[in-house]
Amino acid sequence: MKLIAGNSNRPLAEAIARELELPLTKASIRRFADMEVFVEIHENVRGEDVFAIQPTSYPANDTVMEILVLIDALKRASARRITAVIPYFGYGRQDRKPGPRTPISAKLVANLITTAGADRVLTLDLHAGQIQGFFDIPTDNLFAGPIFARDIRERFPKDNLMFVSPDVGGVVRARGTARRLNADLAIVDKRRERAGQSEVMHIIGDVRGRRCILVDDIVDSAGTLCNAAQALRDHGAEAVVAYVTHGVLSGGAVERVTASALEELVVTDSILASEEVRACSKIRRLTIAPLLAEAIRRTSEESSVSSLFD
Repeated sequence: MKLIAGNSNRPLAEAIARELELPLTKASIRRFADMEVFVEIHENVRGEDVFAIQPTSYPANDTVMEILVLIDALKRASARRITAVIPYFGYGRQDRKPGPRTPISAKLVANLITTAGADRVLTLDLHAGQIQGFFDIPTDNLFAGPIFARDIRERFPKDNLMFVSPDVGGVVRARGTARRLNADLAIVDKRRERAGQSEVMHIIGDVRGRRCILVDDIVDSAGTLCNAAQALRDHGAEAVVAYVTHGVLSGGAVERVTASALEELVVTDSILASEEVRACSKIRRLTIAPLLAEAIRRTSEESSVSSLFD
């Protein structure tokens, strides 16, 4: 098999390559003067099982276009099978019609990836599980839960833990992590008045004297997490830590986290961290490279990937 990387998160691709003891395929991905994407592959990939690694994070439109053009280049170079490895699936939050005359952009992007020529998709913690059904090709959705559970088990005594979903939509995700550690579950009930803002209403569950661990898939503006952390402290929580798969952290998110009631925010390296994120003492990063590398190895060997979900 061969690995090839876009420009979105080169350090993650290199870490995956080290895990697999394979070099990244030499390729050029650059822009013309008018910012058109141009891809040139400098190695023979004819008949190869190729894994194209590209999170579609900021700038989402550019990174989506990169993976599409990269897939097309591989298809025209006669690659035997192309797997799009998309650790963070951009546009995943647009998975339904929230109102009249609005798009379902996650389905549109899934169609584009399929039409470009991908044979499989490998991703991590989709915003909604049903997005797998948007693809007309096999799609493996891995989970960061086992990585988080291992880290939590090593760092915190489990007799005082309370896992918390920051909203009703994330209950299944939080419950899954809580089940791994045989811990209790609480839910933050919030009302979102407008996009990008949230208002915490009340806590479902008794968090008094507990170390609360918020679990979510995406932290963008960090408003939800910070409001939830403050609400938990107001209801008597001993401490609040957050574990979130994808650290989008746009706008003033890092400042909010720094000034918040959160003791720590733990994210994965699915998205390339900015200098501001790396410099923040409250934000810690866990690598998903071993998980993705093992999934890639098993996919190439046609062996089971399902055990990685445990």
